[in-house]
Amino acid sequence: MDDERLEILDFLKRHPPFRELDDATLAHVVNAIDVRYCKAGTSIVEFGQDAQYWHIVRSGSVEVFRRDGTLYNRLTEGGYFGEFGLLHRKKVRFPARALEDTLLYLLPEPVFTDLFEHHEAFADQVEIEDRTRLQKAVSRQEASNERLSAPIDSLIQRPPVTLGLHATALEAARCMTETGVSSLLLIDRDEHDHARLAGILTDRDLRSRLLAQALPLDTPAAEVATQPVVVIEHNRRVFEAMTLMLRHQVHHLPVIRQQQPIGVVALSDIIRYESHNSLFVVGLIGRAQTVEELEALVPEVRASFVRMVSEDTRARIIGHTMAALGRAFKQRLLELAEQQWGPPPVPYCLVAFGSMARQEQGLLTDQDHGLILHNRFNPAKHGAWFERLGEFLSSGLARCGYPLCTGGIMASNPRWRQPLNTWLRTFSDWMERPTPEGLLNSNIFFDLDGVYGHTEWVEDLRRHVAQQARQHPRFLASMARNALLRTPPLGFFKDFVLEPDGRHSAAINLKRRGTAPLTDLIRVHALGVGSRAVNSFERLDHIIQAGILPPGRGPDLRDALEFLSQVRLRNQADDVRAEREPGNSIAPEQLSAFERKSLRDAFTVLSQAQDYLKYRYGA
Repeated sequence: MDDERLEILDFLKRHPPFRELDDATLAHVVNAIDVRYCKAGTSIVEFGQDAQYWHIVRSGSVEVFRRDGTLYNRLTEGGYFGEFGLLHRKKVRFPARALEDTLLYLLPEPVFTDLFEHHEAFADQVEIEDRTRLQKAVSRQEASNERLSAPIDSLIQRPPVTLGLHATALEAARCMTETGVSSLLLIDRDEHDHARLAGILTDRDLRSRLLAQALPLDTPAAEVATQPVVVIEHNRRVFEAMTLMLRHQVHHLPVIRQQQPIGVVALSDIIRYESHNSLFVVGLIGRAQTVEELEALVPEVRASFVRMVSEDTRARIIGHTMAALGRAFKQRLLELAEQQWGPPPVPYCLVAFGSMARQEQGLLTDQDHGLILHNRFNPAKHGAWFERLGEFLSSGLARCGYPLCTGGIMASNPRWRQPLNTWLRTFSDWMERPTPEGLLNSNIFFDLDGVYGHTEWVEDLRRHVAQQARQHPRFLASMARNALLRTPPLGFFKDFVLEPDGRHSAAINLKRRGTAPLTDLIRVHALGVGSRAVNSFERLDHIIQAGILPPGRGPDLRDALEFLSQVRLRNQADDVRAEREPGNSIAPEQLSAFERKSLRDAFTVLSQAQDYLKYRYGA
């Protein structure tokens, strides 16, 4: 070995992650290394270019950036970069620039990949550093979505424009014109001068509720304003504001702090942060006049999904957005039905179950929904109207890309069109006398969310479940046993246990063996602590706050769920690009070495969590 190679060898031996490698492997690495000199201020790698080398800083310093231009890391002698691109589709994900004159060692991708796959200590040092590999995988996904993860109050441009509750529409219009805003807030004050947000008035309200109705200009503004007002807390995230606007189809969202409005975020503000067009798709759904027009939007929904995945949007945000699109289809179908047949004979609520209710929906999902009817519902008088509604909804959703539920959990099934009191009794019966069928139903129906109509009834059901479930330890133990039926696909030595699935001779079903058992065990813990949350991540927040998990297990579960969901959604997007029907199974050879290791980490977290579930509930 010549002097230059001996110098490289000496350098590598003094720096991690090479110190643990044997001499033969080190010699192979040294012989493969190229040397590159970079002048201060010059680019080393650019975002999106082919990733060919792993870079090690011999001398000088390097700045690594996120693709939005913000600084990600600054490296000096012994630092390294480029592993994320090598392990993820061989494209540079973090551009780098020489901060000063720099000498780099370049390790070719095949040699790096071989080290990563066959030398565990090397792989752990590269990808763990001071955090776990799984945490890093998720945190990097979050870093690439920094804009959508920003607090919503960062979008506020000015204090809100307000008027007293008794102002006229003319006064409100003049105020909006003078201040140059498209909305204002109506404030009511009590005898103690405490302010309460009583309504929001927008340009659209004035146009559709005042001018189009030919009402006098002295009409009280409160009569044409939107009430009640959808609001968001100041410290919530941009993506949460986006999903609220999607869900309620509003264009202006007041931001509050300690119950007081501090500003209003408009649709245009969100659009600056939302580049996937899902907001526009919701608008198209809301304007569709026929089922045929709704059906024609299915390609738009798929394109929106693929765009989000392609831009590394977090799985949690994708789940919220896809659920909002599904809600929009359901809402519009019911609006079209009522336009055809007139108002319902008694009030009702459409309720979503399962992944849509949890706001964890992907592209591959079937229908899970039912109708809660007013307690004065009379089957002989009113049954035919709601039967027709259920059939119209279910068949319409099937045309819009949501297959019929094979288990019949749809509003077209008379069993799931019941008065509120009947739903309450049914839920009580499942908890008080757990049976195999009741436990299966609890797994589905206890994830519920109101979509249309009297959605406050759903809150009554949630409250009922939260109060009753924790009082029935036998029910919780039975639910825990059910949550243990689907296990992660890990063998004795933590290798993957593969199954045929029709498309692959040996694959992993990421839903059946990953995300589904995770959401099942999270649901059990949530019921055990009396949480009324539906989203799995929000449930985890309540579980962690309750202190029932061993230290560190809550964040591990969050990371595992996010990562498994990421891989599953990306696999579905790949299917769409390849013009295949999206599925939940993936062959391990389709994954990078980093993803396989992270997947094994996530399944290990699930396995440990199931062991603890068994212990806690005596399952």
